[in-house]
Amino acid sequence: MHSPCVARCGLNDDDYCMGCFRHIDEIVIWSSASDEQQQQIIDKLADRKQLYLGDINNKALTRAQWLKAEKRLKR
Repeated sequence: MHSPCVARCGLNDDDYCMGCFRHIDEIVIWSSASDEQQQQIIDKLADRKQLYLGDINNKALTRAQWLKAEKRLKR
């Protein structure tokens, strides 16, 4: 399945990307997620977009944040 990434990565205070509206945990696991898991993530995006519409894209997704989420998810 094609990633919903739109190359406008920036996390809000809740760690949701204001480009694609995935949570950082969903971004990190995307490439290893099954088609069913990816579809479940995609199914949530429209509602999240409405919820966070107007939020400020004020924090770039850093490598450190990625590694921290990756480490947390491997537990």
